[in-house]
Amino acid sequence: MRVLVIEDERALADAVTRGLRREGMAVDVAYNGTDGQEMATVTRYDVLVLDRDLPGVHGDVICAELAASGSLTRVLMLTASGTVADRVEGLGIGADDYLAKPFAFEELVARVRALGRRATPPAPPVLTVGDVELDPARRVVSRAGRPVDLTRKEFGVLEVLLSARGAVISSEELLERVWDANADPFTTTVRVTMMTLRKKLGDPPLIETVVGAGYRVTPR
Repeated sequence: MRVLVIEDERALADAVTRGLRREGMAVDVAYNGTDGQEMATVTRYDVLVLDRDLPGVHGDVICAELAASGSLTRVLMLTASGTVADRVEGLGIGADDYLAKPFAFEELVARVRALGRRATPPAPPVLTVGDVELDPARRVVSRAGRPVDLTRKEFGVLEVLLSARGAVISSEELLERVWDANADPFTTTVRVTMMTLRKKLGDPPLIETVVGAGYRVTPR
């Protein structure tokens, strides 16, 4: 899941970013509305964690523009005010959910995950291809009933491929969906991760390389 955090309180923004990354998400961060607006425009995020009162471009403007554009990005709006009137106003301009500060991090994660499920086509609770099963909620993978221990990035790559249901996924799309903006598109990151993932999954091979296009998972 790709998430953008736009929050001008740097300590809070960095804490949320670190926490969501520990949960296996690819997270970018902006500390003002101007940078955040640009990032939200050029990159397709599953979820935007958006502070309402931002310097530069106000959070309401960013939210309204995303809603008007028909973007699939889901918006979780943060605010220091939790009054009913504020929540109604935030939802009215296009936010999908609303969370007042201070908040419990566990609740933030649960809300982000729920919004992320709405940002992509519906997928079964457990992704299964052949004898491989991936449970996104429990963050576990098994093959032929045996657990497969994957890193966060390996898990993310496999989840994207299984969710594609046989469609080809390019290296560029994997970088966009699993890594964050700090990933160098000219490195061998995807290829190396794919190599270790294939090794851990074992035989028969599950992931097929489509020359010049990317990768796909097809039942054997």
